[in-house]
Amino acid sequence: MSVLAEISGNIATVGYGLAAIGPAIGVGIVVGKTIEGVARQPELAGRLQVLMWIGIAFTEMLALIGIATYFIFTN
Repeated sequence: MSVLAEISGNIATVGYGLAAIGPAIGVGIVVGKTIEGVARQPELAGRLQVLMWIGIAFTEMLALIGIATYFIFTN
């Protein structure tokens, strides 16, 4: 019997790497839409910036949840 491929290491590490891609894309979309909104309505720049920071905070929570699951599922 031959082994074609061997996986060594912890699969949770790969899972966190994949989990970090989503928040990165999300932050890019949030910032891009804020810039677009400010370009359309410059008088709302302050309000949009506050909403942008709230959106970034919620998006980054996904990355924190991803790293927390890494520590939960590693032995």
